[in-house]
Amino acid sequence: MRTGLGSRSPCWASSSEPPPLIQYVKTRDEITAVPKPDKERKELYASVLAQTALRTVHELFAADTEGVVRSVALNGHVATIDRATGRNVHPCLITLQADRAEFGELVLTQVDPRACLKRLRSLISPNPYELEPVRPLVTFDLSKFRLMDSLDVVAGLDSRPVLMDLTPTEFEHLIRQLFEAIGLDSVNTQPSKDEGVDAVAMNTDPVMKGLCVIQAKRTKNVVPFETVSALAGVVEHKRAAKGILVTTSWFGRASEAFANEHGRLELLDGANLVHLFKKHMDLDVIPGPTPPKRRPR
Repeated sequence: MRTGLGSRSPCWASSSEPPPLIQYVKTRDEITAVPKPDKERKELYASVLAQTALRTVHELFAADTEGVVRSVALNGHVATIDRATGRNVHPCLITLQADRAEFGELVLTQVDPRACLKRLRSLISPNPYELEPVRPLVTFDLSKFRLMDSLDVVAGLDSRPVLMDLTPTEFEHLIRQLFEAIGLDSVNTQPSKDEGVDAVAMNTDPVMKGLCVIQAKRTKNVVPFETVSALAGVVEHKRAAKGILVTTSWFGRASEAFANEHGRLELLDGANLVHLFKKHMDLDVIPGPTPPKRRPR
């Protein structure tokens, strides 16, 4: 990382800050401080906020000498009193998620703190001095899952891969790569007593935020209703925003009706996978067998 503290002061310790204003009062023969203009105070507060955020992220990455931490999510709150209600409040004035590799490329001795945070796609209060809050980015507790290292399955696929030819592990990692291509932070879980969860996908968008648990079923037969209903229990136990069941085959009517009624279950069959792989990864895949035609009700 090119953020070490050297002879040149980092952005958060810049010596270019103007000194405080003072004046000599002749009648009292004393020197008194003069309050800074309102505009200058507001600009200084915003600058300190930006510098504090960058310093915090820098210290966290610097403390991790083994490079285990790959990203840092920071929500900066202040403790204050709401003048309208007299109650204690903790508005969030800045929120960001910084990747180690991207942050390590920054030359913090030369950046403008606020411009740097904008480059890192941070959300910053438009009026921090007035304590106008922003919606904080969500952070997820993944300690309840047993995670595993990712595999790049796509690199070893043929031009038109048959999903049923993949091993169960390869299929699970391929599904994780699909959700990454869709735009979600995703990670696979270890084969264990983890209630059938094969992957976890995280949406960190401040509006659509949520954690999704994913089960991947590589099979030639219809997915049993019991599998779908069991996923509903996993969603509740893991406190997930959504449960997604992905299969190379298809689902029955009872499963589809149950998922619709539940509201937080998403069923993706083989036909859906063909569309999603083509749209998000430009990959032509062959799923499982064609489902039988349904009799009209």
